[in-house]
Amino acid sequence: MVWSHGRGKSLTMESYLLEILNLFGRWLHMITGIAWIGASFYFVWLDNHLLPPRKQSDADQGVGGEVWSVHGGGMYHAQKYLSAPPQMPQQLHWFKWEAYSTFLSGLFLLILIYWYGAELYTIDPQVMTLSKPTAIGIGVASLVLGWVVYDLLCRSPIGHNDKWMGLAILVFVSLVAYMLSQVFSGRAAFIHYGAMLGSIMVANVFFIIIPGQKKMIASIEAGNTPDPIHGILGKQRSVHNTYFTLPVLFVMISNHYALSYNHAYNWLILIALSLAGALIRVYFVARHKGKASPLILIIAGILLAAAIVIAAPKPVSSVTGEAVSFTEVKQIIANRCTACHSQNPTQAGFATAPMGVLLDTDAQLLKQASAVYQQSVVARAMPLGNLTGMSDEERDKINRWFNTGAKP
Repeated sequence: MVWSHGRGKSLTMESYLLEILNLFGRWLHMITGIAWIGASFYFVWLDNHLLPPRKQSDADQGVGGEVWSVHGGGMYHAQKYLSAPPQMPQQLHWFKWEAYSTFLSGLFLLILIYWYGAELYTIDPQVMTLSKPTAIGIGVASLVLGWVVYDLLCRSPIGHNDKWMGLAILVFVSLVAYMLSQVFSGRAAFIHYGAMLGSIMVANVFFIIIPGQKKMIASIEAGNTPDPIHGILGKQRSVHNTYFTLPVLFVMISNHYALSYNHAYNWLILIALSLAGALIRVYFVARHKGKASPLILIIAGILLAAAIVIAAPKPVSSVTGEAVSFTEVKQIIANRCTACHSQNPTQAGFATAPMGVLLDTDAQLLKQASAVYQQSVVARAMPLGNLTGMSDEERDKINRWFNTGAKP
């Protein structure tokens, strides 16, 4: 089916719908993610700023801490009970739908882009030749097994020691990052790694934090003393979630930066940036308590610097051989790039040219010469999944043309 809009462009209905679903799916994911992360960050801040109640009557009622704050022209007085108030309120807000909505919108995008469009974004024959069902199966397994292994670690004796648990998580996610980079395209490896962390976060809410809170409230309403283990476990998983947040946010934007995910050591870059993000969050949590060590930020800075050094492109081989004409380069671009980067893309799944980059005319190609060189020669990120089979010889011709002046 072909659909034509007012400007005369012809787009397949499927490509158009995919682009619309992508747009609104990303928008929804961003909105719900902001709501979830914002609430999470606020409650971590709140917990770390509580002071003993000033009124003895509040303490007698079970208030363990309180804080006064001002925001948006209003004064707020928040109190935290050690277990629960003497009488449960009629209305109690549960912070769960933010997490669930973020997970569902993220899963929708994962299915839409990386599973439905696996041949474009997930499968890279230069990494491993996979069938589409196999690639999807590995993607699903990474989410499920990620949660299972993490949960087992938390329930094991290792989970009772925060330092050993942190080390175990680091080893585990490093192993996952490496394994994903050996089967998927770099871009898909990064996204599935982030999706695994995000799935662990929402599973913590769904399986541990919310059920534990419900059991505590049910116990209080029955007139019994709630088992403190539910609060202890919920606190542990909540702390893990806040440290996962910055690595997940990095992954969400990583698909725009091929120099990181398309590097030979992409998994190492991913772990360095993940650890740096977690340490930055550790610093701010400690700063809430007034005892943040600058050493944490220094280590995070060293990791960021290491990632930058690792990701730096290697010098492209010196220009040798015969000069390459513009005509030759145009033919390479026509054969390998314009299926997507055209006024009317012919590649399935694209209603418009990615990033608005058009390579149909001589003027457009000359204008985008630097981007073509960067993406096809330096980062080797294009064509996507090398679907059109750009050869090393063709990349070398683009290199020679560009580095001898990119002349028409």
